[in-house]
Amino acid sequence: MLHFTFLGTSSGVPTLTRNVSALAIRNSKNKDWILVDAGEGTQHRIQQAKLSLQSLVAICITHVHGDHCYGLVGLLASAGMNARNAPLTIIAPKEIQQWIEATAQLTDLHLPYSLNFIDVNQATQILRITDELSIRVHPLSHRVPSFAFSIIAQYTQKKLDTQALIQLGVPKGKVWGDLQQGLDVQFNEQTLKAVDFIQIKMQRAHAIVGGDNDRPELLAQACQDAQLLIHESTYTQAILDKVGSGPMHSSAKMVAEFAQQQGLSNLILTHFSPRHQDNAGQQAIAEEIRQFYQGNFFLAHDFDQFGLDETGRLSKIDKP
Repeated sequence: MLHFTFLGTSSGVPTLTRNVSALAIRNSKNKDWILVDAGEGTQHRIQQAKLSLQSLVAICITHVHGDHCYGLVGLLASAGMNARNAPLTIIAPKEIQQWIEATAQLTDLHLPYSLNFIDVNQATQILRITDELSIRVHPLSHRVPSFAFSIIAQYTQKKLDTQALIQLGVPKGKVWGDLQQGLDVQFNEQTLKAVDFIQIKMQRAHAIVGGDNDRPELLAQACQDAQLLIHESTYTQAILDKVGSGPMHSSAKMVAEFAQQQGLSNLILTHFSPRHQDNAGQQAIAEEIRQFYQGNFFLAHDFDQFGLDETGRLSKIDKP
């Protein structure tokens, strides 16, 4: 139901193998997708991932630090130059709107589509983005105001109760088709009401994508019905202890302990310090997660893709 493509997994600065923060989340039922964060160079990653800016329905910015937003204005300009004309929703701190407006004025930027800005501080209710996709905002703890986003995909599946029709002796054909379309029909001098033969099943997938945050426990309530948490793991605990509390980031241990306490089934870690991006660093992060978390987890790399289905099963998608 939800398809994730990591476009940037490095913290602070890009490296030779990882760009800074950006994550594409696509509705697997169609081409609609949401972008969470847009660090410098994100539009190149979008092209490489073969994502269309025409199908982008919303951009969420977790906070104002440059490694999460410096690629935004260029991306918006490119969408305009590629003839986008549909309105675009941006859920972000109000400073992002001010920055875009100032940049547009100073650089003669004219977008051929409208921007629907939603101040993340004022977004207290669930935001309906499309018929299937909704977003909810959760405050976090960082050096500047930072936020997480619940991305929720929800579908109503209607299934014809064929066994009941067979028992009534209704032959497969037009009558079945009409009932499937919600039409009442006459059969053997009786009225078959569609409502009696339609089984309605709700399908739902819920993932939480966090921005920079040194208090994972702030997401405890949000995670109660979530199937996946995507969270920064900038350092191992040993390195965080050396660095100190100033940067206000999470260690692998902190996130793992929180996920275990919440009984979360799935966890994806991202936003790694450059010191943890080689094989030894990634192994250290993974070992720390395993020590404190017993669920299903992955360490994200740029262009990694994952699928989350309605049963809550998370799987990594092999690259073609």
